[in-house]
Amino acid sequence: MQMRNMQLLKTILIAAVGATLLAGCKAGGDNPGREYAANMYHSVAYEPLTQVTDESAGTWVNALNNGRGEYFNSNKYNPNWMNMREPAPNTVKRNAQGWLPYRIGKDSLEYASLTLKNPLDSTAAIIADGKALYTMYCTHCHGAKGLGDGKVATGVTVDGVEKGMLGGVANLTGDAYINITEGHIFHVITWGKGLMQPHGSQVSPEDRWKIAKYVKTLQKK
Repeated sequence: MQMRNMQLLKTILIAAVGATLLAGCKAGGDNPGREYAANMYHSVAYEPLTQVTDESAGTWVNALNNGRGEYFNSNKYNPNWMNMREPAPNTVKRNAQGWLPYRIGKDSLEYASLTLKNPLDSTAAIIADGKALYTMYCTHCHGAKGLGDGKVATGVTVDGVEKGMLGGVANLTGDAYINITEGHIFHVITWGKGLMQPHGSQVSPEDRWKIAKYVKTLQKK
C-alpha cells in the first residue's frame, strides 16, 4: 500500500513538473514565454540619440547578474547619457574624400555639364575601377562598348525579329553623346534622364566619377 502511494505521489509530481514546463512554453503577443538565456536571443539595439536611462528596465530578463536591466543602454559617461553626441546645428555630412553632398538639381543638366569638373585623375587604376563599375551598372542597357546594345536594349528574337525590352537606349559613342562632359555623365547617373532612372542612391559619388572617366575612354575608340 505504501509502495503504491509512493508511486502515485511520484506520478503526481512528474505530472506537475511537466505541466509547469508546458505552461512556460506558452507565448503570444509581447510574451515570448520562458527561454533559456533570453538575452542571447534578444539583443538590445543601441539607438545613438535615444537611450533607455532607467537602469532597472528589463531586470526580469537579464541573466548576467550585473545589477541592471536588460534594456538599459545608456552611456553614463556622457553628460546626456547618450552613446553619441548630436551633431552641431546645420552640420553637413561629407564623405571619406571630404566631398559635400551633390546639390545641383535634376533640371540643371546644362549647368552641371558646364561647371562640374571630375575630381579624380585619369590614372590606369581609376579607369580600371570605372570599367568594373560600368560593367556592373551600365552594360545591361548600354552594352559593353557603349553602343546601346545591352541585353535590356536588344532583348530577344521573336519570329526572326530582334525586339528590345526597352527602346531608345543611348548609344554613348554616337554623335549626340560623343562631346558630353564628365560632369554631364555624373549628373545623369545621379538624377537619370529620359528612360534612364536615377542611380544616385545606388552608386557613390566617387564611383559615379569613375564611370564617367571610363565612358569617355569608350568614346575615344
